[in-house]
Amino acid sequence: MNGMRAVAVALLLALVAAGCGGDRAFTGLRLMVPNTPGSGYDLTARSAVKTLEDEGLARGVEVFNLPGASGAVGLARLVNERGNGKLLMQMGLGLIGATHTHPTQATVADTTPIARLVEDAEAVVVPAGSPYRDLGALVAAWRADARLPVAGGSSAGGPDHLAAHLLAQAIGVDPRAVDYRTFDGGGDLLAALLGGRAAFAVSSSGEFREQIQAGQLRVLAVTSARRVPGIDAPTLREGGVDLEFANWRGLVAPPGISAADRLALTALVDALHRSPEWQAALTRMSVTDAYLDGDAFAAFLTQESSRVGELLERLGPVQAG
Repeated sequence: MNGMRAVAVALLLALVAAGCGGDRAFTGLRLMVPNTPGSGYDLTARSAVKTLEDEGLARGVEVFNLPGASGAVGLARLVNERGNGKLLMQMGLGLIGATHTHPTQATVADTTPIARLVEDAEAVVVPAGSPYRDLGALVAAWRADARLPVAGGSSAGGPDHLAAHLLAQAIGVDPRAVDYRTFDGGGDLLAALLGGRAAFAVSSSGEFREQIQAGQLRVLAVTSARRVPGIDAPTLREGGVDLEFANWRGLVAPPGISAADRLALTALVDALHRSPEWQAALTRMSVTDAYLDGDAFAAFLTQESSRVGELLERLGPVQAG
């Protein structure tokens, strides 16, 4: 950490202490998860809160779920909480997609960016009893039948949806023909996959970690540039498919918060990021540190919105059942 960065962090932590009591613990914080319990957002948010409290950085943090319209309902609520410096919302690529596919007046540009936290590889998974023993077998079957049902945990514009359709495009299957079936949250998606309502799924590798370790699911490939620690599966490129894709998650606050509140929230999340317990949590979640804060994160959000919009336009009116 350079000298200017160290001074900035020290000043921010002083603001946290000044606003949160002599024990330096942030109090009164609420963290909104704009989708269902058990989702990638939910797991990340609850891991972050556990770390904050275990490390003595915050006390009594309330996590609450407000699902609907792939996160757009939560986004509208956040924007309506203008000036509330004690509220954060877990968000990510899926919320960017939702603003392009759901009618909403609120956009991510209306929020106060705090920090990007992690990147998460998508995984191509099948039930343990599936006839597709490797990626090559699945690719051959999908090329032979473009309507092979694929499950995902996000609706149109979300990471699972984008990854599945980009995978189809990469292997020569028309994305417009893909039978993509969306299920709300990891539990519903797992039940659909094990119940035979989809031939395979494309979703967060971390959400299925327990089922993978238990042998219920088999991972044929991960979408990241490198293999995911703890998951015995090649990358798509190792499997002969020229595609790399990463999901990501971060935190935003309501619009119109004071400069002091923004600094305090940034300091809190920066301290979270630098804690050893958070680095251990990343390993448990099978995600990669992708920390980015301040103006850099704000610029990233603008770029992501443009990228996703262009991608959805290029893919065309894809189906999401």
